[in-house]
Amino acid sequence: MLYLVPTPIGNLSDISDRIRQVLSEADFIAAEDTRVSRKLLNYLQIKRPLVSYHEHNQTVAGPKILQRLLAGETCALVTDAGTPAISDPGEALVALCAEAGVPVCAIPGPCALITALCVSGLPTSRFTFEGFLPAGSKECRDRLSSLTAESRTMIFYEAPHRLRATLSSLQKAFGGSRRIALCRELTKLHEEILRMTLEEACAYYDQNEPRGEYVLVVEGAPETAAETSTLEEALSLVRQQISEGKSKKDAVKAVSALTGFPKNALYDAVLKEI
Repeated sequence: MLYLVPTPIGNLSDISDRIRQVLSEADFIAAEDTRVSRKLLNYLQIKRPLVSYHEHNQTVAGPKILQRLLAGETCALVTDAGTPAISDPGEALVALCAEAGVPVCAIPGPCALITALCVSGLPTSRFTFEGFLPAGSKECRDRLSSLTAESRTMIFYEAPHRLRATLSSLQKAFGGSRRIALCRELTKLHEEILRMTLEEACAYYDQNEPRGEYVLVVEGAPETAAETSTLEEALSLVRQQISEGKSKKDAVKAVSALTGFPKNALYDAVLKEI
């Protein structure tokens, strides 16, 4: 059996009795960073063998763990913080187990994206998790462009040193009036939830240094926008996006995706009228 065992994202009190039991009874524990996990096990007064499993060794370590599972051992997979297999190489290990017929059991527990969504003040009935945006500027623009018409609440992870650039990219893609909740230091002593528009967030972090790991919860596109069908309505949306800093080409592409209005026809109209 492979157990997916969540670990605290900041507050050690979030360890459940079931998590303690699984960790104490596993034949071995696969950890993202054995040094971090050793500290947690010492706190819990649990002594179990640790092996390393992370994004840089997963192609080698994964099959080795699978062989031990097939031989009858039980493994508890942990990350440094949060739920394994969510924006994490545990995803690949679960896939190996599924292919080989090894049972996988996920233990409920701490998860940053769900914690942030619940306190965001934005709609929670439908959402999409996007994890970390690509590091390359073109790849990032392409990813955000594909999300322009996304009406569900969107959740992103971001590191402090990339936050300002990411907020700028989000504003360019979605417009400055889109709402965002910036959640940092979740469950910790200095937990902070900031609720504002993307324009306000960019201005705030121009004056304030980003600190800690962030979960960004971004409002989806208005449902009514997807119903726009006339040329004049589509042109109005293009004008709005251009006024918010997008190029004509990017604005047309975004509005076409949002409304379903043919891109070529819309671009021709834009060249004549804008």
